[in-house]
Amino acid sequence: MAHIDAGKTTTTERILFYSGYSHRLGSVDDGTTVTDFDPDEARRGITIYSAAITCEWQDATINIIDTPGHVDFTAEVERSLRVLDGAVMVFSAVEGVEAQSETVWRQADRYDVPRICFINKLDRIGASFERSFDQIIDRLGGQPLALQIPLGEGPLGESRDGFRAVIDLIQRKVLRFDAREDGSEITVEAVPEELSDEVEEWRRKLLEALVLLDDDVLETYIETDDVPVEEIHRLLREGTLSGAFQPTVCGSALDCIGVQPLLDAITGYLPSPLDCPAVVGIPAEAVKLTGKQARRKARKQALEGGQEEVVDGIERPCDPEGAFCGLIFKVQADTHGDLCFLRIYSGTLTGGSRVVNARTGDKELINQIWRVQADDRERIETDQAIAGDIVGIIGPKVAVTGDTLCDAGEPVLLESIEFPETVISMAVEPDTSAERKKLAETLERLARQDPTFTARVSEDTGQTIISGMGELHLEVIRERIQRDFGLAVRVHKPRVSYRESVRNSAEVTGEFQRTSAGVSQFARVRLAIEATAEEGPAELDSRLDPTALSPVLAESLMESLHDGLSGGGMLGYPLM
Repeated sequence: MAHIDAGKTTTTERILFYSGYSHRLGSVDDGTTVTDFDPDEARRGITIYSAAITCEWQDATINIIDTPGHVDFTAEVERSLRVLDGAVMVFSAVEGVEAQSETVWRQADRYDVPRICFINKLDRIGASFERSFDQIIDRLGGQPLALQIPLGEGPLGESRDGFRAVIDLIQRKVLRFDAREDGSEITVEAVPEELSDEVEEWRRKLLEALVLLDDDVLETYIETDDVPVEEIHRLLREGTLSGAFQPTVCGSALDCIGVQPLLDAITGYLPSPLDCPAVVGIPAEAVKLTGKQARRKARKQALEGGQEEVVDGIERPCDPEGAFCGLIFKVQADTHGDLCFLRIYSGTLTGGSRVVNARTGDKELINQIWRVQADDRERIETDQAIAGDIVGIIGPKVAVTGDTLCDAGEPVLLESIEFPETVISMAVEPDTSAERKKLAETLERLARQDPTFTARVSEDTGQTIISGMGELHLEVIRERIQRDFGLAVRVHKPRVSYRESVRNSAEVTGEFQRTSAGVSQFARVRLAIEATAEEGPAELDSRLDPTALSPVLAESLMESLHDGLSGGGMLGYPLM
């Protein structure tokens, strides 16, 4: 996660290459990256949709979700952080901490996600490792611990001061990457003598932060002025899992420098599902309620009983043998039905089984289970997924983002995902009136996939209004409607829904006379209109004698008056 253009996707691309998942180095500029597979992403050169992919490194399986950095798509970060156990925060060494860096850092704080920092783009003009490092402390309130420092900064060119390697502070070694090739070969060298004092100063700061976690190691450090390497790694992992600090490495993903040590840090210090605390859900008797409704009900019962407000929860540890529960964090359109992205927290999910949607109480059939690899996917041979997995499933009909799927015998409702309110609206209409129904169905499907997108028909103007997180967000939606659903639409500003009001009091009398089938019918109605001091909808006060008209005529008269008050006499806008 990062601000836009900090290098997230390029870093992900290098991780996939070095882990053996891909056999070529994709380029954002060329539109050849694995995770930016959508046509809009390739054309714009930015990440729009979070993309899930799995790779292997040193006997560890890593579930990666590459997230957007643009503020319009911050919901993709929100849904990803809700289900991930750890994160890599990427910073540009030129710009340092930026606006969206602060946003996603707060999102990670909200979900207590341990993280590693990667200071990228050290090969660029104006790059500064130390400035970016200090900004993490000053602007984010983070506690970064440098595991590496760069050997040089900026473009290499003819200058020997350019960025050309990283210095490992734990091993006191220089790691040099063959950037002219693909960075796969790493040469280990001794630290230049002129940099030894700087390296020792950074290493001292690292050790002094670590030894505070363990009194025995602190005594060893006081006696020997050093800490064994294995203890350094143990304390780094312990402190990362607790959120005490964020291990920080550096490099240039584009130049293939520093990515393998980043992978080592991911597998060495970030948590596996087994390291994470058990998830807590709402007990079975509240399962048919939404999360907020259940909390309100429990609170009301506690207060009425004169007891302290306590909402007991159900813990579900990461155990394949336990009762199944998982959270849907994304819904994506698919030719065979909507593909739901599911994080499994406990138990085992089997293809062909039925589970309960804890929000609705409906039973959902799991037709297929897939291992999702960006825009590709592969059927899981065993047709099973276990606790800790992130998979794609096809089958659920009513599930939406944030829904909990669980065993029918042991239902539990996990905390859902809260998304920000929309901030901008536009009117949309099809080129032909015959496509209005198809447009409505398309917008409903898009809203199911994207919780930060809404569509409604304005009662005042009759226009179809779409709302999202920004102009770029709605522009991408419009292009999807045209490209994926074959609908030509026009988007423009919504018409303003004005209001009309009464300025002065007035009184009018109307008469009606008609002869029908030889019977003369006559009526006289007197209306008085008065302006009120309070704002609000128009109110009707009947002073009609209840015996003057039959009930049928009286009801018809009142309905007609209410209809007349629904719109003003000038332009027909609602009357206030």
